[in-house]
Amino acid sequence: MGTTIDHKVIFGIDIGGTTVKCGLFDGEGVLLFSDEIPTRKDEGGSRILSDIEAHIKKICEDRQIVKSNILGIGMGIPGSITEDGVVNKCVNLGWGIFNVKEEMASRTGLKVFVGNDANVAALGEYAKGGGKGYKSMMMVTIGTGVGGGVIIDGKPIFGAHGAAGEIGHIPMVESEKETCNCGKRGCLEQVASATGIVRVASRFLNDSDEPSELRNVQYLSAKAVFDEAKAGDGLALKVVDYVTEYLGRGLAVSAGVIDPECFLIGGGVSKAGDFFIKKIEESYRRNVFYPSRDTAIVTATLGNDAGMYGASQLVLAGL
Repeated sequence: MGTTIDHKVIFGIDIGGTTVKCGLFDGEGVLLFSDEIPTRKDEGGSRILSDIEAHIKKICEDRQIVKSNILGIGMGIPGSITEDGVVNKCVNLGWGIFNVKEEMASRTGLKVFVGNDANVAALGEYAKGGGKGYKSMMMVTIGTGVGGGVIIDGKPIFGAHGAAGEIGHIPMVESEKETCNCGKRGCLEQVASATGIVRVASRFLNDSDEPSELRNVQYLSAKAVFDEAKAGDGLALKVVDYVTEYLGRGLAVSAGVIDPECFLIGGGVSKAGDFFIKKIEESYRRNVFYPSRDTAIVTATLGNDAGMYGASQLVLAGL
């Protein structure tokens, strides 16, 4: 039995491809408790919402939370989602097109607020993390894919089709011959995501006889590429320069459209730290329109909790 909670609370839910992160927040957006449950993607992801509903119910029972004290449920979803809550297909979860906001509200009888996971993570960083203090920002999450979220004056920008901030699918790499998961060719994500970095490194290794410690790595990964580049490995440095050139260009393109005060770099690959950020900055400064040259490029600070925090902020802002 958990501690009894008798004040206003919020549930912040971040749905990922492997796990669903569940955060319980107070009415000021302070995290009280968090855990996670598996994301069951079988049967077209039909069990995901019922699993979340059951888990919220269990937390309420364990902590003696009455329904009248729940301000609402905020949810970050890994796919395009419109402002009124319609998921426009979510390949990673097996979902088609349906109104997840209405479905979850019907299941729980609570107010539900939803958004794209990258936008929601950006909102979390804006309110409680590395973006705090900026009026406008764009967060770029670099992991299995490359996602983006735009915040202007405290409000996430969804776009008419729920696809605002999708920097990973800007067509940039003209030489790319393989097809992206989205069905297009030449997307930024194909070279700048963790999987993209491995693909680029594999190509460089196959197309060259240049000695490299990467040839001795048992499992090639983005982390291995950055570790060897930091150690001065010539071929690894070429891979990093190639990847960050495109990332910098992607930010420069984005600056030409939204001109934010700050770019925030998050996701697993951001753990490469200042070395990574400086490389992106070099490309960005070379490629951006001069009025935006001094835009701050910083690392996100909330890590994997950003989505939960952002989901709670959706409720607080009534978005």
